[in-house]
Amino acid sequence: MNDAPLYVLEQVTKSYAGRTVLHVEALDIRRGEILALVGPSGAGKSTLLRLLNFLEFPDSGTLRYRGHPIQPNNAPLSLRREVTTVFQRPALLSTTVWRNVAYGLRLRGERDGKAEMLPVMERLGLTGLAHAPARTLSGGEVQRVALARAIVLHPTVLLLDEPTANLDPYNVGLIENVVAELNREQGCTVVLVTHNIFQARRLAQRVGLLLSGNLIELADVKAFFESPRDARTAAFVNGEMVY
Repeated sequence: MNDAPLYVLEQVTKSYAGRTVLHVEALDIRRGEILALVGPSGAGKSTLLRLLNFLEFPDSGTLRYRGHPIQPNNAPLSLRREVTTVFQRPALLSTTVWRNVAYGLRLRGERDGKAEMLPVMERLGLTGLAHAPARTLSGGEVQRVALARAIVLHPTVLLLDEPTANLDPYNVGLIENVVAELNREQGCTVVLVTHNIFQARRLAQRVGLLLSGNLIELADVKAFFESPRDARTAAFVNGEMVY
């Protein structure tokens, strides 16, 4: 078994319009773990996710994936295809649910993805909606379609940006169960950005707190919630204002 971290970040910074929005001194992401990133809006969580998906690149510092330094002209397609993201507000194509779920497979040249798609769609409760137009779906259904589209690709890494925000309990439970199964049964590494500390506690093995672009604390889930080292972490998990 390869125990080397899947991602290694060292002194990574990212700025927009001259303002630094992310500064991570050190972060290792383990193979096969579920890592939850929590913190208030504007803390840098989504920016970090975009770096992990190679949609953007650090302004300084080092980001390595599987030991490979990731730079603007040095992120091979083979590595990019190992990582997929489900965004908080996913964009679906103006076509059927089936074609949306098949989209990534077709981009990769797989014309008949039925064998991959059917069990995923059944698990996510989408079989009866296969021929429904995407524009007719509820928010929870849209999120389930986006998740199905991602996991039929058998990603090495699944990045989730607030995957259950504003969803009803049924959809929250269904999505959380599928993510946990994917991690447990296929060893998929999951990085979850969430405002919901209860969700982080249910799903993750480790939790990190981001404040003002800085990684304040990273710990196993029990230690993070029950014996945090940083006073700001303790305040955050107790629901106090630390923004």
